[in-house]
Amino acid sequence: MKKYQTLGIRVFFLAMFLFIVSKIVAELEQVGGFEVEDRTIIVITPTYRRINRMPDITRLSNTLSHVKNLHWIVIEDGVSTVPAVRAVLERTGLSYTYMAHKTAQGYPAKGWYQRTMALKFIRENTSRILNTDLREGVVYFADDDNSYDLRLFNDFIRNVRKLGVWAVGFAGGAAVEAPKVVDKKVTSFDALWVSKRLFAVDMAGFAVNLKWILRTNAVFGKTCNRGDGAPETCLLEDLGFDLEDIEPFGYEKQNNREILVWHTRTSYPKLQGTDTFGYFVEN
Repeated sequence: MKKYQTLGIRVFFLAMFLFIVSKIVAELEQVGGFEVEDRTIIVITPTYRRINRMPDITRLSNTLSHVKNLHWIVIEDGVSTVPAVRAVLERTGLSYTYMAHKTAQGYPAKGWYQRTMALKFIRENTSRILNTDLREGVVYFADDDNSYDLRLFNDFIRNVRKLGVWAVGFAGGAAVEAPKVVDKKVTSFDALWVSKRLFAVDMAGFAVNLKWILRTNAVFGKTCNRGDGAPETCLLEDLGFDLEDIEPFGYEKQNNREILVWHTRTSYPKLQGTDTFGYFVEN
């Protein structure tokens, strides 16, 4: 009798163990151990001193402050950070990193070098950025002068499992630049500017799951001949992606599809006076 009691106890504990393991496995299979809403969005924003930078970054900060589980990396093209910019970042209440890296010799002054330094920072500080050892996140490049719908972050970016792409308004000289989707697969891109690029996307039109960022050392180089001067396709190809890896977002409707990010640009103000009366204005 005692033998059967011992066997019964062992079977009971084995069953409990298998139940717990199955629950853990089920949770891990969802999205690497996280619910989708817990996935951290890492936003990379290169910036530089100019008279309309403060209104631009203020507007972007107001958008990002409504997005939870977001780490904002802002990289100044200069030798030092700017106190007024740091104050804006502090007011958002977001987790952020603000650093300065002046464009290195040979790089175009278009934020390529700053994005490269941000990617290196992410790879060297992943656990600190995510505040966890379970590396679940998505990396997105957000220029400080574009216009972003909150749904871009919550409905598109946070759901990227590998490489997500979507439409961008006013990109590459076109009213809309977007992936061409057939049977839920991206076959090419509707783009005017150098449409022959493998990834004819705007910087605002894609996001990459952190796992694929961490698998390589791919960064933005000094040139991108494959992109005819545009860096996006070189980065994505160097990360090891092909068209079949793309997850398209926002294409489902036949008509009146919504654009959730616009490649806008703040015009330079025509000033008749330059006295700031003690207020901070960059120049």
